[in-house]
Amino acid sequence: MMMVALLLASSACKKESKKAEPPADPTASAAGGTAAPDPATAAPDPAAAAAEKKRQDAEEAAQEMRDAEAEAAKEASRWTDDMKKGAAALVAKKFASSSAALKAILASPHRIPGNADRDVYRHPLETLTFFGIKPNMTVVEVGTGAGWYTEVLAPLVAREGKLVAVTYDPNGPPESGRTVYGKRTQMFLAKSPEMFGKVELALINPPDKVSFGPDGSADLVLALREMHNWQRRGDIDAYLAGIHKVLKDGGKFGVEAHRAAAGAKVEDTADKGYLPEEWLIKKIESAGFKLEEKSEINANPKDTKDYEKGVWTLPPTYQEGDKDKEKYKAIGESDRMTLRFVKVSGSKPADAPPSK
Repeated sequence: MMMVALLLASSACKKESKKAEPPADPTASAAGGTAAPDPATAAPDPAAAAAEKKRQDAEEAAQEMRDAEAEAAKEASRWTDDMKKGAAALVAKKFASSSAALKAILASPHRIPGNADRDVYRHPLETLTFFGIKPNMTVVEVGTGAGWYTEVLAPLVAREGKLVAVTYDPNGPPESGRTVYGKRTQMFLAKSPEMFGKVELALINPPDKVSFGPDGSADLVLALREMHNWQRRGDIDAYLAGIHKVLKDGGKFGVEAHRAAAGAKVEDTADKGYLPEEWLIKKIESAGFKLEEKSEINANPKDTKDYEKGVWTLPPTYQEGDKDKEKYKAIGESDRMTLRFVKVSGSKPADAPPSK
């Protein structure tokens, strides 16, 4: 996966190889004379180290940006005049029910090639139905990723409701992966004003800036395979406070998250992409919500959750490359909890349990 995609998973750990100890200086005096300090053993200059890291980050971000622009150009070329007309017609059509609208959207050729192949694992019709989504709602999608759900949500609510897509500032620091992520979202939406022209962006910079819109403006907030990232980065309390503020009293918070093994501790599992269900429910309820219902729509008992490289070992990431790929393909995508919470009327977030 690219660096930007991994923002949803973690910040990449960069390890520096340890330099070998230099041999003893043969010119040192046997009587205790000291040779001149070897530059190789001198203490590193913090300013120089910071400058080098910034340079490396900028170089990596520049490559990610080039990749993102190439992908966006390829995807934009797929949008023929006929597809644009079809997208406009899909958005304008009034369906008899939310289910009918979702079925038409999921069958539409506007979806990025390969995305529909994952419906068997992600169950978008069943998942969104469980969350109670309706075309006239204001929906906040926290974390657009590569747009897998965005391309389903946007046409559903474009006619009568609103989609707010949460991302980072596309005009941020050039060395930041967050900037590339925000630019990727921007380019994704720009390919079809007919379908995505009404989508509003909420630009965040956690933990300092986590606002998803005016207080009490949203009917439904969705966090789909996102919350392990918030926990890993130490931002989960800020996100939950922002979600609580943007939701109307009685508004719903839909969560889909990779589920850790029963009895596991969050400090042991979050870096692998999994969260304990009991812990997560308590965490969210402490922020002014009440669990309304659980679903096993996205359960997968084949997921053993014990992979060296975490949940990203499984499809679609295949972090191990071709190693045991058929084995992981047979397992499928992760075991996930699907939870629906309601914002308690007049509630205020309580003192949350520690993130770690």
